[in-house]
Amino acid sequence: MSTRTDSRTTPAAPGDGIVSHAAGMAAGSGAYVLFGLLALYWPLLEPAGALEILAHRIVWSLLFVVALLAVTSGRKAFKTLRGNRKALYYLVAAGCLVGANWGFYIWAVNNNHVVEAALGYYINPLFSTLLGTLLLRERLHRAQWAAIAIAGSGVLWLAIAAGSPPWIALALAGTFGCYGLAKKQANLPAMESLAVETATLVLPAAAFLVFLSAQGTGHFGADTGHSLLLASSGLATAVPLLLFGFAATRIPLTAVGMLQFLTPTIQFLIGVFGMHETVGEAGLGPYVLVWIAVAMYVVCDVRIRRRAAAG
Repeated sequence: MSTRTDSRTTPAAPGDGIVSHAAGMAAGSGAYVLFGLLALYWPLLEPAGALEILAHRIVWSLLFVVALLAVTSGRKAFKTLRGNRKALYYLVAAGCLVGANWGFYIWAVNNNHVVEAALGYYINPLFSTLLGTLLLRERLHRAQWAAIAIAGSGVLWLAIAAGSPPWIALALAGTFGCYGLAKKQANLPAMESLAVETATLVLPAAAFLVFLSAQGTGHFGADTGHSLLLASSGLATAVPLLLFGFAATRIPLTAVGMLQFLTPTIQFLIGVFGMHETVGEAGLGPYVLVWIAVAMYVVCDVRIRRRAAAG
């Protein structure tokens, strides 16, 4: 039995389909590794608060992407958006969703909830898979369903051990899962779509930074090194999101979701060994289940693609 994805959910990409899929998997993997490493970056921006960091992240991301578009595409950058209102609506929704996700995550990391944030990103692949199978009619191999079931049991174990609904985790999973769906549906080049997403949020973000500056409570400009770190949040944000956008239009949403297990694994290791957070009463057992599930899914995906390449 082979995996077959509805053609409407995996838009054609330039070049051979197998090469495009491999490039998408590589880009997705790179994006999620970088997302995970950001847990080491956000604490460096303190004493700026979560909202101030979020505002800088939005403003500097837009400036970085617009500059990149000016160099690479010029006037042709937004040609694909002309007359495509549906895609524009999806990108506006994506901007709002990713902005909320950024805010939740920055707050969680800077308030010593890295392990709970990792739980959210463990839940999200399951949510993305659910969206892909129910809304986009993506199909999975039986081994991949088994991997999802094993991962789901690990996540359920973690949630039960927590003793109360993990609200931070659920908020992170829901916002990023829906963000991936919106990006998939918009199906536009990564840089152009990211520019629209950040432009959706840039006015309130810039207004908030102006307000902080007027009140004398902002942190930009007070120290050169810290100001450069705040400005670099645009680069730290845009690069993994560009890789994510590239991947989202080349591989099934289910594969996008399963690759995301890379992010919480890195976050988990940083939280436990770098920030000395505890794993809770459940211990390592549920995380081991998730890691086994990821390995199963990836091995199955590689075998399927090799069979397809062989004809």
